[in-house]
This record gives sequence, structure tokens and C-alpha cells, in this order.
Amino acid sequence: MLNNVRVVLVNTSHPGNIGGAARAMKNMGLNQLVLVDPVRFPDPDANSRASGADDVLSNARIVATLDEAIADCTLVMGTSARDRRIPWPVVDPREAADMVLDHAALPEAQIALVFGREDSGLTTDELQRCQYHVHIPSMPDFSSLNLAAAVQVLAYELRMQGLQREGAPTKMHKVETTAVFNEIPATAGELEQFYQHLEQVLVEIGFHDPQKPRQLLPRLRRLYGRVHLNRMEMNILRGILTETQKAIGVKAAGERRS
Repeated sequence: MLNNVRVVLVNTSHPGNIGGAARAMKNMGLNQLVLVDPVRFPDPDANSRASGADDVLSNARIVATLDEAIADCTLVMGTSARDRRIPWPVVDPREAADMVLDHAALPEAQIALVFGREDSGLTTDELQRCQYHVHIPSMPDFSSLNLAAAVQVLAYELRMQGLQREGAPTKMHKVETTAVFNEIPATAGELEQFYQHLEQVLVEIGFHDPQKPRQLLPRLRRLYGRVHLNRMEMNILRGILTETQKAIGVKAAGERRS
């Protein structure tokens, strides 16, 4: 679904960012990279940062202008972190991914996701060549993303929505919860025996003074009550309390002998 989606990087100054973008693309199934007037490319730094996405770099197309990069595109989206004087349709990455996948299914569709310079982004003139602006809702007081990170955000959203549309799993392994929920929950009576045992041990180790309770036991009841202990977990806790009592007895016996 993503074979007709290209990533366009405009006037990238550091080749490492090109490599990082290529890696982000390949991670999420994008393979078309177009570079508009890059400052340095090809470059070893790009290959180093690509970390195995060298095929994306070797197949990258280098052009002189943005117009050349998007001339055959039927949908162009430009990323922008700044407000512009002229109102323009703005979408977030998730909305953008939804629109891209809808458009990608059309006959002869070609789609460009355009990213600007590291220090200043896309110019107003370049943004006006895009039908939509994509705004990543980062923190207002620290909104600027690394170029490769911005590519990763959009590529990830495309990947996730693409998998969902195909009915493919988005998790490597299904979380197995059935066994946990099928375990027998502890009864109210078992809980009371546990709380009595817990109080006894806390007194024995000197952590709890029944004459000065300080709401300790009600707080512990509330804590364990939130967990919804099952019978196996209850047995583990009772076992810990029993072993604690044994340890106390051994220590006390040793002190008496000395």
C-alpha cells in the first residue's frame, strides 16, 4: 500500500540526517526517497546512520527543486511546526496517514511527504505547494523535532494504519491473559487469614505496634484489595510470611545461645 508514497527531504544540510531518515523509512516499509538539493550526498555519514537501509540511499533520487520532486504527485503533504499567515488545511500525523492510505488506493496515485531543512523547515513558498500541512503535536516550548524523528513519526502512523486496514497484527505476540484470569481468586475468608498472618508477622518483626496502629493495617488492606489477589498469589504471600517467622525464630535462637 505504500509503494506509491515518497519521502521528500528538502535541502538537508547533514548527511547523517538523510541516513537516519532512510532507516526510519525502511523500518516502516517506505522505500522511495527523493532529495532536493542536499548539501552533502552521497556521504559515508549517511550510510553509517542508515544502519542497513543502504538500498533506500542507493535508490534515492536527487533533484534540484521541490517542483521537480513533486511534479507527478497527486497528493502533497508538507510538514510544518509553525503557524503561517495564510490559513491552510492542517492535519496531525494520524489524520495524514488516513488520508494518504485513502489516496494511495486511487488509480495512478503518487503521494509526497515533504520535510524541510533541519534549522528552518519549509519556506512559505514551499508549503504553498502542498495541499495539506502536517503538524506533529509536540510540546509548544520544545516543538522542533530531529528530521529523522519527524520522518519516523509519519512513517509509523502509515505503517500502523496500513496494518490495521489489512487486518494484520500490530503486535509481535498476543498477550496471554486467559491463564491469569482463569486462576481462582482468593476468597474473603482467605484474605482475612492472610491479614491476620500479616499482622502477626509485622508485630513479631517490630514493624507494627498494636498500641499505636497509625492506620497501618487498613492501609495495607486497601493496598492488597486493589490487587485482587488470586489463590496462587495468596499462597506465595503466606509462604513469605511463614519463612519470615522461621528466620526470626532462628535468629532468636542464635541470640539466646550466644
